[in-house]
Amino acid sequence: MSWRSGEWTNHFSLWHDKAGNAVAKPLAGVVDPETHLRFPDLNAHGGEATQTNLILPEPAEFIPGLPDVSIVRPTLDQNAGAVAAVRSLTADNLFKGQSAQFFSTVMQLATAADAAVRQAV
Repeated sequence: MSWRSGEWTNHFSLWHDKAGNAVAKPLAGVVDPETHLRFPDLNAHGGEATQTNLILPEPAEFIPGLPDVSIVRPTLDQNAGAVAAVRSLTADNLFKGQSAQFFSTVMQLATAADAAVRQAV
């Protein structure tokens, strides 16, 4: 069976929901007696960033003036942007067998893309 990328994203999101809710109350705060691993209450601090029942992308303003869209984005700056994408795809061996010149060019393009500033029209 062939899955489209959206189906994989949806599958991961639903799995993530179950894993996220596993450490909600009443398990939150429990400490494993052997490893001393403490299960945090991900809902304790409030806010959407750690709210465990938010499992699917929600409409958000991505580009001002256009309709809201649902996007999946990295939660940490070091995982965002073109350079991070090139590094991730390279680590996944997507570019396996490419020349040093290819990697140099792709990284130059990614660096320039990350440095670009959008001008208001």
